[in-house]
Amino acid sequence: MCGIMGYTGSKRAATVLLDGLARLEYRGYDSAGVALLEDGTLFVRKRAGRVSELAESLAAEGFAADMGIGHTRWATHGRPTERNAHPHTDGTGSIAVVHNGIIENHEELRAKLEAVGCRFVSDTDTEVIPHLIAENLHLGIEDAVRAACAALEGAYAIAVVSEAAPDRMIAVRKGSPLVIGLGEGEQFLASSVDALLPFTRRVVYLEDGEWAVLTRDSVEIFNRDGNPVEPDVKTLDAAAADVELGPYPHYMLKEIHEQPGVVRRMSAERIRDGRPVFDEMTLPNSELAAVERVVVQACGTSWHAGLVGKYYLERLAGVHTDVEISSEFRYCDPVLDPKTLVLSISQSGETADVLEGVRLAKGRALRTLSIVNVERSSIARESHQALYMGAGVEIGVASTKAFTAEVGMLFLLALHLGRIRWRLRPEFVAEQLDAFRMLPTAMERLLSSPDDADRIAAGIKDAHSMFFIGRGPSYPIALEGALKMKEISYIHAAGYPAGELKHGPLALIEDGTPVVVVCPRDGVTAKTVSNAQEARSRGAFVIGVVQEGDDEAASVFDEVLAIPAAPEMLSPLLTVIPLQLLAYRTAVLRGCNVDKPRNLAKSVTVE
Repeated sequence: MCGIMGYTGSKRAATVLLDGLARLEYRGYDSAGVALLEDGTLFVRKRAGRVSELAESLAAEGFAADMGIGHTRWATHGRPTERNAHPHTDGTGSIAVVHNGIIENHEELRAKLEAVGCRFVSDTDTEVIPHLIAENLHLGIEDAVRAACAALEGAYAIAVVSEAAPDRMIAVRKGSPLVIGLGEGEQFLASSVDALLPFTRRVVYLEDGEWAVLTRDSVEIFNRDGNPVEPDVKTLDAAAADVELGPYPHYMLKEIHEQPGVVRRMSAERIRDGRPVFDEMTLPNSELAAVERVVVQACGTSWHAGLVGKYYLERLAGVHTDVEISSEFRYCDPVLDPKTLVLSISQSGETADVLEGVRLAKGRALRTLSIVNVERSSIARESHQALYMGAGVEIGVASTKAFTAEVGMLFLLALHLGRIRWRLRPEFVAEQLDAFRMLPTAMERLLSSPDDADRIAAGIKDAHSMFFIGRGPSYPIALEGALKMKEISYIHAAGYPAGELKHGPLALIEDGTPVVVVCPRDGVTAKTVSNAQEARSRGAFVIGVVQEGDDEAASVFDEVLAIPAAPEMLSPLLTVIPLQLLAYRTAVLRGCNVDKPRNLAKSVTVE
């Protein structure tokens, strides 16, 4: 959600901070700001709106500061205004703080601080932090920050600069990610490695409860007790090309077209000798084979992938599987027996509710397995075992290639479990993997002919509401299609099991209401076609996602998005692509900001 960037060194800090913040824009934000220390004096500048607007105002002032912190804010407390933008300062303007997360006891702290004369200028929870630091500044800046943090309840990542210690920046992590970038005569701080890629590949991930002191020549890290910690330096291998647009007008379209490559890489790395391989797996096969229940917990698009995964895990591995929304799972006091495996899915590896679900499971002494896209992310580190999907950096807020990678990993994992549980014949596993290897070619064929999506998008772009329906593994694809449409085109869209139309949603069908039917050739095609006819008889404009050559099914629909033939198990990896393209083209025609839809964030790091 919010983004943090910090710098100390010999370069112009404003330039570095703005570059880093621009690389965090995809995470979602509504305002931006920086605090710069120049000749011992603190200057704070902020703007409601884009980083580019902040950059214009800073350029006019020509700051030469070589240390500072910056922030992109996604409003959680207080409206998205310049007054509520970060950084926030104490009453004297000599201490500046940027913060990701939520301070749960901020109202209580605010009342106490106001009682001793502190004046607040924003509606945010963050503003209590610089005031708390100021109240303890007689201890020295480092101990003042520690004392302030001891009073905070909630999850946070904090960066602090002050006139009292103009040579150092202080960072604290509790529940929200922070990573330090190491340079020669300069140091960096960010909430995500994406911001650091142009500057350094040597990084240190702060662990929960750790805090750090950064000067241009050194980094010192301490645990929550104040004892020094030896930095665990990692070298990033992310390709810079992943964050460049290339010939594409939007990251979302680029990432849609990268999906064949994602599956091709996964096939090369995860298939060997006719079986799926997970070389990083340390959980013993005997332990995995003994699992009697899998609980998948995830949010948003990853939850939809988990629903497809339920189909795979039950059909292929024979394991009872439940799929929970993480923000519900962690509060519902779930019944979890000792032979339950908790499988967590998160593209960023930092989703707050998913992370808390991992902690809940570990607190019940259960095995935790995660599928993430970011190595060394919080969820990966806290799970007993992490599997990396290898989708590459995903910039577009609306997830596309990460969804495909998640579904692909779940398919391979289900085959692996089915094999070690002696449910699947080796010949069957090899056949399924051969079909998986062929998917990239089918995907590329699909992506080479976008005309149908373009034409249909032109016909539905003025719709006020849409429905997406499907059965079996096509139901979560309908949910995903509806999510993509609503989040980037701002058209209300709802996904339903096709058989549920008659139990309520049909009442909303009017003449011309678009209804998208995910209808590949499978065991329930006839039933799905019947549901499509129900909608059409009420005046719906019915769009079918059907297999090439299935003329019988195609005849029912007003428009068709055709997909190449594929085994039933793998159809979700094809049917999702025309829905991504349809949402993309519709959003473009409506003039929407495809990569940065309003009110949304790429990485949801607050609860």
